[in-house]
Amino acid sequence: MAQPTSSALRALALEYKSLQEEPVEGFRVKLVNEDNMFEWEVAIFGPPDTLYQGGYFKAHMKFPLDYPYSPPSIRFMTKVWHPNVYENGDLCISILHPPVDDPQSGELPCERWNPTQNVRTILLSVISLLNEPNTYSPANVDASVMYRRWRDSKGKDKEYENIIRKQAQAAKTEAEKEGIVVPLTLEDYCIKTRARPAEQQLDMTDFYDDEYELDDDEDDQLSASDYEDGDDSGNGES
Repeated sequence: MAQPTSSALRALALEYKSLQEEPVEGFRVKLVNEDNMFEWEVAIFGPPDTLYQGGYFKAHMKFPLDYPYSPPSIRFMTKVWHPNVYENGDLCISILHPPVDDPQSGELPCERWNPTQNVRTILLSVISLLNEPNTYSPANVDASVMYRRWRDSKGKDKEYENIIRKQAQAAKTEAEKEGIVVPLTLEDYCIKTRARPAEQQLDMTDFYDDEYELDDDEDDQLSASDYEDGDDSGNGES
């Protein structure tokens, strides 16, 4: 069985720590299982003044063992009707596509994944895509047709809008059952979530246990000082 590289574990530990201390507006992230750094649960708050306002959409983000050299994948667990979301919830977005030259895709290599990208740039790209779908090569053709009718009619054709608002309301109801307060104003949406107290934070050194069988020839011995600073370099647009 393939083992994760120590560089992948270190990169994910750094990013997770950074997102706990300085969250991306409109998102919450946590580990699906606290003993597995390679699968995260991402909760997306629908941005105010958009069709998704009031929504609380959950997705799972899975990272490859050689991250950040290969991109993660995102699958929505909450039902999302969108031109770039497959029926099974898989998200189709340029930033998560391997950087190969594929003229048929309509994407430039620079729009695709590269190792300077990170979770922060992915999440910002997801929000951008929610509001401005890519209809060039849709994952959901029916949703793409509806979206174009809604856009071209300047909102007079309500079919697409009605489906999205209904899903957002259903997601908001589920969030309230979990005790989650969904922001409905831009002011509330932009409030940064405070980091958890130090005693409650996950100890990132737990992920560098011997069970991972890290390759000593790839990285030097890891220490707590490796996790003090994160790197948020990179920029991605869909």
